[in-house]
Amino acid sequence: ELDDSEQKKTWRADPLSGMTSQSVERHRKRAPSKRTAWEERDQEEWKARRHHLLSLNAYDRHKLLVNTYYLKHEGIEHLKRDSSRDRNDLDVLRQEHRFLWNPDDEELAGSSWEVRLAKRYYEKLYKEYAICDLSRYRAGKKAIGLRWRVESEVIGGKGQFVCGERKCGEASGLTTWEVNFGYAERGVRKNALVKLRLCGECATKLNYFEKRKQVRVGKGEKKKKPRKEGSAKKRAKVGEIGRA
Repeated sequence: ELDDSEQKKTWRADPLSGMTSQSVERHRKRAPSKRTAWEERDQEEWKARRHHLLSLNAYDRHKLLVNTYYLKHEGIEHLKRDSSRDRNDLDVLRQEHRFLWNPDDEELAGSSWEVRLAKRYYEKLYKEYAICDLSRYRAGKKAIGLRWRVESEVIGGKGQFVCGERKCGEASGLTTWEVNFGYAERGVRKNALVKLRLCGECATKLNYFEKRKQVRVGKGEKKKKPRKEGSAKKRAKVGEIGRA
């Protein structure tokens, strides 16, 4: 057996090979052959292709391989993804949204990502006042649509300092109404007591078939007017005269 130092020696380092240090240096500086360049190019292309395939998911990788195979056969269309069952976040909200979440619905919040998305959207709504749609108020007392306000409407005062009708922008003469909103959700009849702030014209539309309950400020909630200094002094003088 040879030592490690002897195993590392090559035929160029062998003094009997006739290769001097200068000839070895010239051999190293010589350009590689075309075959070597082609092999290195193929190896780099294979690495890039492998990295690209690993970066794809299972379906995209399958589609790429099948399409590459179809390119070699004429008259065959490329593989296309079936997008008929695709849904975006808006489609999910339309399917899973609830006007009011009760404790039974909250138990389902962890069942799927669609229900969790609808629950997170519901928690971001402002439910003090509602926005109503009175465009079909003549069709019947059940032809009224309600929804909760979003952040932009709360900041702009829509539904509280501006009429809560969807298309009305009146800001004067607003009154507060309590509406017992009955609606059907997933085949179940539900009721919710909702507050609306409406102008005079929209209030007439709301009460077209049925008189709703108007919220009025009670006597205990009325603000007391501050007393004037002059009247207080007069009362004090009257008291002194009475004592005398």
